[in-house]
Amino acid sequence: MSAKGKAQVNKLGKAFQSKEISAIYSSPLKRALDTANAIAKYHKLSVQIVPELRELEVGDLEGLSVENLTSDFSHFLVHWNKGEGSEKLPGGESLADLQKRSWAIVQQIASKHKGTVIVVCHYFVIITIICSVLGLPPSGIKRFRVGVGSMTVLDFTDNLPRLKSLGDVCHLK
Repeated sequence: MSAKGKAQVNKLGKAFQSKEISAIYSSPLKRALDTANAIAKYHKLSVQIVPELRELEVGDLEGLSVENLTSDFSHFLVHWNKGEGSEKLPGGESLADLQKRSWAIVQQIASKHKGTVIVVCHYFVIITIICSVLGLPPSGIKRFRVGVGSMTVLDFTDNLPRLKSLGDVCHLK
């Protein structure tokens, strides 16, 4: 993680310092786990690692440069971008697969707790969860952006999920 990333993580942790938190969940990937631990250090909670919160499985695209992506997979990427989210990345998963797994685990987490629960995950996971809350298909990801270190708040009161805030970065200033 870069120095800028570490500073963002520390600011995010401090933003939750005075909040009462019931639980903290995280993707097993290092940056997400580091972020969750930065929040947990202000609370007497351990971070619960949840594999279903990992980022989109990109399969054969993993580690390829932008140049290789455009030359080796350009036809697929154009088709994937125009699709509804059901197209699987070569050797990976589809946005529909990601939405199904991430939404299921968020619903499970929400049903276990009252009060504020922190879930630390990744860009495509967050965006597909937002689409689920709003009743949009996975292709709806094109309509949203969230920044690194931002906070998105969902409310599950009365078993009706609501989007309260999207990509808040005020704590990073």
